[in-house]
Amino acid sequence: MTFKSRMAAVGLLFLMGCTSPSVKPPTPAPADPEAAAEWVRQGQLALEQGSKLAAIRAWREAVRLDPGNPVVVNNLAVLLIEQNQFTDAATVLEQGVEFTPTVAELHYNLAVVSELYLLDLGKALSHYHRYRALTPADDEAVAGWIADLERRLD
Repeated sequence: MTFKSRMAAVGLLFLMGCTSPSVKPPTPAPADPEAAAEWVRQGQLALEQGSKLAAIRAWREAVRLDPGNPVVVNNLAVLLIEQNQFTDAATVLEQGVEFTPTVAELHYNLAVVSELYLLDLGKALSHYHRYRALTPADDEAVAGWIADLERRLD
């Protein structure tokens, strides 16, 4: 087989791979708030004992079992930020926002992580706006941050 025919075969295999049926992502585990509560308890105990990494592991499992618990999502994200795991923190907060989109604090924390640590100013601006829309009081600090981001993005 010549080099040219090998390359044609490789190209054909590549194209066949592109047209094959897509692989479905794994189905998320069904919510299990009772099992999640035990993981939340274990995470809190680990944190009280000074083991932030054990708390992170426990709270990750709690969030996996009950992704709609914004308190645990937020607590996990804060610990991840403390461990300089900013991308992971943003991912956890994004998942939290997906399950509980009306929890203002999740939008606020996602905006802060996006702006200060990930330098994703567009995402930060979007979530600051969402935070303000969800909160009854006018937060002057956030209004200032929004104005600053809008200037920086222009």
